[in-house]
Amino acid sequence: MTSIHFLLLLTITVVITSSPSIEQRLFEHKINTNDSVTDMATMRRRFASLALACVHQEYPTRIGHVLTSDADIQAPRDLTPSFYGCYDWHSAVHGHWLLARLARVDANLSVECRQALAKSLTKEKLQGEFAYLSNSQRSSFERPYGLAWFLQLATELDEWANEEQQNVDEIRQWRENLRPLETLIVTRLSAWLPKLLYPIRSGEHSQTAFALGLILDYARRMKNIAFIELIERRSSDYFIADKNYPFPYEPSGEDFLSAGLAEADLLRRVMKDRSEDFVAWFNEFLPPNVLPSTLEPPSIADPTDPKLIHLAGLCLSRAWMLEGIVDGLSSDSKQRERRDQLLELSERNARAGLIAIDENHYEGGHWLGTFAVYYITRRGLNNTGVCQNYTATALVLCLASKFFV
Repeated sequence: MTSIHFLLLLTITVVITSSPSIEQRLFEHKINTNDSVTDMATMRRRFASLALACVHQEYPTRIGHVLTSDADIQAPRDLTPSFYGCYDWHSAVHGHWLLARLARVDANLSVECRQALAKSLTKEKLQGEFAYLSNSQRSSFERPYGLAWFLQLATELDEWANEEQQNVDEIRQWRENLRPLETLIVTRLSAWLPKLLYPIRSGEHSQTAFALGLILDYARRMKNIAFIELIERRSSDYFIADKNYPFPYEPSGEDFLSAGLAEADLLRRVMKDRSEDFVAWFNEFLPPNVLPSTLEPPSIADPTDPKLIHLAGLCLSRAWMLEGIVDGLSSDSKQRERRDQLLELSERNARAGLIAIDENHYEGGHWLGTFAVYYITRRGLNNTGVCQNYTATALVLCLASKFFV
């Protein structure tokens, strides 16, 4: 190994903040420096292309639409002028988040991503979004999943506007254009959470824990103290008493989120300044001598089925949730062996999820890129910037195994 190879790998291990065992696995892979740059760029290009191809593709579409009169029978682009692509509203929203995220990471993608964002995030179009959502008959529209992703988009633009040096006025304008709908969403969620007496523990869009994780990240970015306190209080109300979670009952056949891992990753956020409390809670939630076989990557029988392909997203969301949990356990040296086991489980799920992404099948292609980008850029752990913080698994897959070439 040359000194250049060594320095590259040393830099990688510092940036991704891996555990010792993960660092060792990275060093064991023979990574060519030229290939590494090419393959990482290829990976980013691939996921950007998925979103660029669909954020303005109107059909096929699925509208979760409450009709209040004959006038509501309109084309998707007229009902929701910014977020009408990518098959459904929430996928269109997080497709725009993906573009903003990758525009920050990769200067070579910035122009194309920004052009797509500029087309969608105009003041006029977002006023149309506000008009649609503000109808009182749509008070539960996309709650909580789509609303959480909208707040994640606001978070991304807010961070980007504060760090970007070139053409920042455009980004700031997009950020301002989001605010009316953003305020409406925060108001609605603030009114809803006290009335949601029990958490929704599904593995799909209605799940409470995953959405609250995204929403809490947003609230902290905006320093909205009242909103932070509400989310943390309700998260504790819902989940703090859970013990011996029944992971053998997961997954359901159409899950793209793990209800168990999502609540652990949420409480990791809630207890970020009380790491000892999180370690104690997690050891009762999933006892140290238990690693359920049902958390291994599931089989995907038909990647062209719009519901069965959810399991590819489950693999990716498990991967980042497990990384989040490991981060929450990192303060306790006694947890080292367990952290390694959970990271290995994360890697296996990530590998299965990344391999399953196929741009030839719109059923998964319209949304799985977002889950991949959320994972590889460590969004759930990295709330102050992007810094191209790729995970160990992404490096191994993309630099050594070359699944994305």
